[in-house]
Amino acid sequence: MSRTRSANSPVYLIALGAFALGMASYVTAGLIPMIETAFSVPVAIAAQLVTAFTLAYGLGSPIFVAMLPAHLQRAGLLFALGIFALANAASALSTDFTTLLVFRAIAGIGAGVYLAMGIAASTALSQPDQRGKSIAVIMGGMASGTVLGVPSSLLLAERLGWAFALWLVAALGAIALAGLIFRLPPLPAVRATSLKAKLALLADRHVVIILLVSLLAAVASLGMYTFIAPLLAATWQGASHSVTPYLWVWGIGGVLGSFLIGPLVDRIKGPVLTLWIMMILAAALFLLSTASSAGTWLVMLPIVIWGAVGWALQVPQNNELLKARERQGDGNLAVALNESALYLGSAIGAALGGLLLLQQWPAWILAGSAGGIAAVGALLQLLSLRRGASVECCGVRSR
Repeated sequence: MSRTRSANSPVYLIALGAFALGMASYVTAGLIPMIETAFSVPVAIAAQLVTAFTLAYGLGSPIFVAMLPAHLQRAGLLFALGIFALANAASALSTDFTTLLVFRAIAGIGAGVYLAMGIAASTALSQPDQRGKSIAVIMGGMASGTVLGVPSSLLLAERLGWAFALWLVAALGAIALAGLIFRLPPLPAVRATSLKAKLALLADRHVVIILLVSLLAAVASLGMYTFIAPLLAATWQGASHSVTPYLWVWGIGGVLGSFLIGPLVDRIKGPVLTLWIMMILAAALFLLSTASSAGTWLVMLPIVIWGAVGWALQVPQNNELLKARERQGDGNLAVALNESALYLGSAIGAALGGLLLLQQWPAWILAGSAGGIAAVGALLQLLSLRRGASVECCGVRSR
């Protein structure tokens, strides 16, 4: 039992770093009013801090992961976490807005590289029948950082200043880094491949479908999350209700889904599990408007299911990507591209939802549209499963 705990401890330390990452990804949005006042900048300018972090995370991290030498996987993970922690500390120390903007972008790159490397490292350190559980622990750590860490740090920031929230993120990252320096063993060597060969993974049909499903899920789930307040306000027809409890319910569902999906990933084929998740996500989003119209408490059921499956999806997706590309040595890059698909999907969903509202479409259309996009993702996954089954039946290798 002690050996098992020793083997698992690096995974939990990686998850602690993911907790800090979850905080950093979302806390800046809550700090915008305080930063706006502190630096005397318009809110539209202050909001670009979120843009800088997310763009650097989604676009920069795959580039750095692709460039990382095969023999420096452990060093790359530790370096990325160190950069993330230092960039958050430097952000807290920034005295002008431009400097703060630059360090938020650097923190975003560090976060994206760390999560991709951390997921790959956790599977390398786990037994084959425990890989899904390890990824679930890390994704659960990130979800917990978003749901528990963000509101807690914002409460402290209101009393101690906006910089305190970023100091807290930096401290958690530093603690995780210190633990990993001493507890993270050497990682198994991966196949050394050229950058051109790594980018060839985009020609892998299986990988492309996984990324497309993740993209569609993010457009539907994260995009709809942006507009949950106007949706509920519209269906409540002006009744005075705080949306905060419903955001908490969504987040708690995400934490539960992230942790509980782990054992299922190790028992059920990833593509089959992804299909079920996408179908449940579509159903939950379709039910949002009806449930919210029926009652303010009844709507919590589709919201908690939506949060649970939305967060849980990335566990089988990342596990499948690593299995698909581990022989080629570019599994880390595949995971980084999957994270990019999530951020890109979130941005697309937010943009499409905003466009619908600008056109004076009723808010319930948002939930229906999100459900439709999730259903398209489920259909794509079903077609992929059928093709895979037919290929396997004919005795032909798909990859």
